[in-house]
Amino acid sequence: RWLFNQAVCTLYAFCGVLFGLCSLSSLTVLSAVCCLKVCYPAYGNKFSPCHAAVLLLCVWAYALLFAMAPLAKWGSYGPEPYGTACCITWKTSSREATVYILALFIFCYLLPGLLILISYSLILWTVQVSRRAVRQH
Repeated sequence: RWLFNQAVCTLYAFCGVLFGLCSLSSLTVLSAVCCLKVCYPAYGNKFSPCHAAVLLLCVWAYALLFAMAPLAKWGSYGPEPYGTACCITWKTSSREATVYILALFIFCYLLPGLLILISYSLILWTVQVSRRAVRQH
């Protein structure tokens, strides 16, 4: 069972969601930047440390937005089904929590996953086209 009080449970779940979303968002941005540099070098070569800082701030803001939503009563944090840790309360019947979980699925899982898949597919396609061009040349 969870050994601490509800406040610690909420903090634990908040940190887990925040850092998990930061991780996935960072990987998504990294794949998009790699795609830009490989597939569109005219634009990718203009990427600067300032751009990286702005993207990093966007990643944290995006993750904070979704991690703080349960603190604003859009969804909730609570013990997991086995009670040994805390996370988002998945089994809930409120409309707000259902919408939050759906938004989390779409904007924090589905879209980043698709963007990563598209980015690396474009990179592979560009490398393959370049290889053919070099062979023919």
